[in-house]
Amino acid sequence: MIGVFDSGSGGLTVLKEFCATLPEQRFVYYGDHSNAPYGNRDADSIYELTLLSLTRLFDLGCSLVVVACNTAAATGLRRLQQTWLPIHFPDKRVIGVIVPMVEAITGVPWIAERAEGQRSCAPKTVAVFATRYTVDSQIFVEETQRRAPEIQVVQQACPGLVKLIEEAAPLPDLRRAVQRYVALLLRRLDGQHLGAALLGCTHYPLIEDLFIEALPSDVEVFSQPKIAAASLVAYLARHPEFMDERDPGVSFYTSAPSENITKLAKRYFGDEQIRFQTLATNAMDSNRPGSGGEQAALGL
Repeated sequence: MIGVFDSGSGGLTVLKEFCATLPEQRFVYYGDHSNAPYGNRDADSIYELTLLSLTRLFDLGCSLVVVACNTAAATGLRRLQQTWLPIHFPDKRVIGVIVPMVEAITGVPWIAERAEGQRSCAPKTVAVFATRYTVDSQIFVEETQRRAPEIQVVQQACPGLVKLIEEAAPLPDLRRAVQRYVALLLRRLDGQHLGAALLGCTHYPLIEDLFIEALPSDVEVFSQPKIAAASLVAYLARHPEFMDERDPGVSFYTSAPSENITKLAKRYFGDEQIRFQTLATNAMDSNRPGSGGEQAALGL
């Protein structure tokens, strides 16, 4: 099975595209809603929560997990891939949604890094709209510069936008918020041409049309779900051992009481049949990834 993890419900926009693109696959979604939002926590806490959530998905039978949470991926994805995973789950793999976006805006494959002759992107300015935590992490700036230093990345934090989306705020309120953040970024550019805009939060695809409306008409908008889905297809082509077509479909799990999460998630996933199950009520416990206590908490 392929797992999809997010601190809340934003990752459902990515999962929805995965299911549409790979209908024969089996997916498991886990949202750590009881500890959301991660952006309000320190880096160490985010890292520990991410490890706990990944362990839950591995214990459910997932062999590959996509971290569909920009905050979690920005905090320690490379670290856990290089240190934690080989020790605790050497036969499992974890990938994220940030890498595909950087590849898309630079035209440089992830493995190419600074390799000469690999860059295929002309100099341009790219905007990144994301949460405050993701912006402060500088992950999109640093990884883009590593591969294509000719690309200028200008970031704009959008505090409060995720909350508005989750609360199903009226369309005029959402439009005003998006227009305000776009205007702030364009003002900082002071007339400099903007070539592309990257929506660096998995909630933002739900209002992608408002970003397109607010931005200049010639700005290309990159949104994570479709790019992440294309990247997953390519990854599975290279690693067919992680494909699972025995029992296609999707299961939904949360660390919070499931009833309210189910109601909220239907807006993200667009499926009235969606039903969440609660795995745990307190992820911040004494269990640690890979321990027997973790499996006991899951009832396994």
